[in-house]
Amino acid sequence: MSFASIIESIDSFLWGWPLIILLFGTHLFMTVKTGLIQKEIFKAIRLSVTKDPDVEGDVSQFGALTTALSSTIGTGNIIGVGTAVALGGPGAVLWMWLTGIFGIATKYAETLISVKYRVKSEDGSMLGGAMYALDRGLGKKWLGVVFASLAAVCAFGIGNMVQANAIVANLRQNFAWDESPNGTMLMYTAAFALSAMVGLVIIGGLKSITRVSEKLVPFMALFYVISCSVILVRNADVLGEAVRTIITSAFTTTAAGGGFVGSTVATACRYGFARGLFSNESGMGSAPLVASAAQTRNPKRQALVSMTGTFWDTVVVCLMTGLVLVSSIIKHPEIDGLSGNGSELTTLAFSMIPVIGVPMLVIGLVTFAFSTILGWYYYGERCAVYLFGEKVILLYKILWIVSIFVGSLVELNLVWNIADLLNGLMAIPNIIAVLLLSKVITEETKKYSGEHLEDRDDTEIPVLKNSKKGVLF
Repeated sequence: MSFASIIESIDSFLWGWPLIILLFGTHLFMTVKTGLIQKEIFKAIRLSVTKDPDVEGDVSQFGALTTALSSTIGTGNIIGVGTAVALGGPGAVLWMWLTGIFGIATKYAETLISVKYRVKSEDGSMLGGAMYALDRGLGKKWLGVVFASLAAVCAFGIGNMVQANAIVANLRQNFAWDESPNGTMLMYTAAFALSAMVGLVIIGGLKSITRVSEKLVPFMALFYVISCSVILVRNADVLGEAVRTIITSAFTTTAAGGGFVGSTVATACRYGFARGLFSNESGMGSAPLVASAAQTRNPKRQALVSMTGTFWDTVVVCLMTGLVLVSSIIKHPEIDGLSGNGSELTTLAFSMIPVIGVPMLVIGLVTFAFSTILGWYYYGERCAVYLFGEKVILLYKILWIVSIFVGSLVELNLVWNIADLLNGLMAIPNIIAVLLLSKVITEETKKYSGEHLEDRDDTEIPVLKNSKKGVLF
């Protein structure tokens, strides 16, 4: 058995029932421990657009949220949903949606402890994330090192090369570059342009990334929702049937036909859960890395803001994609035969709108993937700095830009599987922190409940001595 086959087998196993049980089980547990924190989602949405500049932090709450969303809302919201429907049938959409509903509680919990246990560097900037919660909250620095190591490496795959490859491959496919005599030059030009654009943004650090995210994320999300709405209006006559099909298929075994692959309840559940968990990143520990830098009065306030990311990502965007796919398949059964390929399935659904359908999809994919590259750069950099100190920042930037160029032009099956595997593994130490600190999460939630949500946390944020150095070197 080859190395690639071994990695693929381990990845398939990990992202099967083990991670589904661990992550979704944590979602349910934290929903109970936080007293059904999902009921505060509309209050959280309101908080996400307010500013609190008179408190410590590097960026606004909205800036931290949009930066987190820039990495969370990615190709998984489009192609990932297509894969779930293709392999798990229409019922996978419901299970995916449920991961978003219950995952809100885990996103809240992991952010709360990351903000509570954050520290300040000697220059006053904030440092936080699962590694600090594991160190300061549990005294398990070695687990923090494990988390940071996995995240710093996995960022180059799932947050960089895979996304860059998706952008160039999508442009090549939809604009027929392979048929052009200048196809190779166009690919290299696109790879260079993408590398340069990302480089211009990340050179300015978190504040530069945040400025771009605050403008790009609302635009791309709104544009994509409008695009999906246009298709759903055209499919209005079968929309009711699509909803019924999604619900019934989630709980009953379906036979192949009518454009759908045959699927069992277990298959729908597995692929819906797996793609949903992968898409919204609740429990992965990624979003808290930037949430820890936010200007906020207390840990609960920022945790509420951060949990809206899961709401927008899975409850809204993934659901819209799922409805588009299922309604399009019902209306156009000729899509049958492409059910094993999520990318082609999604492209075909959008192509049902003449002239503008495919361009809308291309714009959505390109902006989603580009924003993911920006958000994951910050995640990876913070973890690298935790390990090796600030001296690694320039090297990490250079490697990041080079990886974009390389990733745009090569086949990435092995890279994808390795990154997918590391992404799953990094969730384990983060979930350990969430579960073992659940008592702290409950106490903080009660402390700042009701009218006390506006109270300031007067606990002094400690200054990390020798913060320019990493825990390893």
